[in-house]
Amino acid sequence: MSQADLASMLTKTILDNVKYYEEFKIEIGVSNHHVHVSRADLDVLYGKDYALTKKSDLGQPGQFAANETVTIKGPKGEFKNVRILGPIRSESQVEISKTDARRLGVKAPITLSGHLEGTPGITLIGPRGTVELPRGVIIAKRHIHMTPPQAAERGLKDGQIVNVETFGERRGVLGDVVIRVSDTSALEMHVDVDEANACSLSNKDYVMISPVQ
Repeated sequence: MSQADLASMLTKTILDNVKYYEEFKIEIGVSNHHVHVSRADLDVLYGKDYALTKKSDLGQPGQFAANETVTIKGPKGEFKNVRILGPIRSESQVEISKTDARRLGVKAPITLSGHLEGTPGITLIGPRGTVELPRGVIIAKRHIHMTPPQAAERGLKDGQIVNVETFGERRGVLGDVVIRVSDTSALEMHVDVDEANACSLSNKDYVMISPVQ
């Protein structure tokens, strides 16, 4: 092979890798501790028929950070001004990090959003009242939202577990990442603050799914 052919091949390989990265990179969304509330619980915390007011849109369509906040109180500590995320859900849920769990004194499992069986409860304190949640505190399992066409492009399916490569000063690989496929999703990976700090990740950074074996 001539030097010209070798240079051409290397150039093509580099360009192909750049194209692959641009087409398949996934944006990061870092989740701080937050609360999802039911209609009944919001009535207690803020008053009957109270409507959440939007502070800002989130990465997933139709979801938003509300102006409203609550205090979450556990056996050992509490966090004030914890943001409520909308819209209203069928059951209240509190998402925290492992570090938060230690400070609050709760044994929150690492699980997917909405999987609340066997989870611990916590106290929510609002301006109009207090709610004693019997369950609902979780550490959200890291996951990637995508649409069916985006999953098909990558050869993935809902519920599949993948590894993800991060970049930057603390480059590494995150395992046990769950693929969540929905028609209403936007392509985005969610990690909590502990995970983001460990890998030096910020909102709008990008990651890549490792090749499926």
